[in-house]
Amino acid sequence: MITDRISIIITKKQKSATFVWELMFTSSLFQTQDIIVQYHLLNAVTNLIDSKKIKTTLTDLLSPINAENLRKAHKKLESGRTIGKIVLSIS
Repeated sequence: MITDRISIIITKKQKSATFVWELMFTSSLFQTQDIIVQYHLLNAVTNLIDSKKIKTTLTDLLSPINAENLRKAHKKLESGRTIGKIVLSIS
C-alpha cells in the first residue's frame, strides 16, 4: 500500500487529504506468507458488518470516476458538512 499525505489550506483552516492506492489482491498475487491471516481478518470484519456490530464510514459511493462525479464529490466536500467517506470507484 502506498500512501501520500498532502496538506492544503481551505478558508484559512488547514485540512489534510490522504490518497491511498492499494491493490486488493496483493497477497494472492504474490503468494505472501500471511495470506491466510488476511482471509481470517476479512471474514471477521464481514461478519461484524453483517451483524451490524460495526458500520463503515462510507457515506457516498460515486461510480464511475468521471468529471461529473468528481464535481459532485468536490461540491460535497466544499459544503463543509461532509461526514464520513466519499468513495469514487472505477466499477
